[in-house]
Amino acid sequence: MKTQEQLLENFYTKCKQARLSITPQRLAIYKTLIRMKNHPSPDTIYQEIKTEFPMISFATVYKTLETFEKNKIINKVTHLHQTLRYDPFLDPHHHMVCSKCKKIIDLDREAIEELKIPKEIFKDTIFINYHIHLNIICKECQ
Repeated sequence: MKTQEQLLENFYTKCKQARLSITPQRLAIYKTLIRMKNHPSPDTIYQEIKTEFPMISFATVYKTLETFEKNKIINKVTHLHQTLRYDPFLDPHHHMVCSKCKKIIDLDREAIEELKIPKEIFKDTIFINYHIHLNIICKECQ
C-alpha cells in the first residue's frame, strides 16, 4: 500500500491530468479520506470535514467524491450493506467486510491466490477485473 505522501502526490497528478482545480475543499476531502483509512462513507467524511469548513454542504462532499471516482482519483468500494464507501488506494486489492459493524479492512492482493477464472467467463464477454469481498464478523463484534 502507498504512503499518505505517495497518495497525495498521485492526487495532484491525477487532478492535473483531469484538469480539476485543487480547491481547499477538494484537498481537505481527499486528505480526510486518506487519513481515516476505514473506507469512509460520504456522510462520515462530511461530519469530519464540516468542522474545518462549516459552510460546506453534504452535496458538495458527495459530488466531490463522485468527481474523484469518475476521474480515477479514488475508488468506490461498492454499495456494501446498503452503504456507499470510498477507498483512496487504487492499487488492486481485496476487502474483508464485517457483517455487523460494516467495517472494511484492506487485504493485499497477494494475500489471496489468483483465482482460476472459468473459461466460459471469457466467452462473449470482455473480462475487466475482479474484487473479492470476504464477509466476516470482526474481532470487536464477536
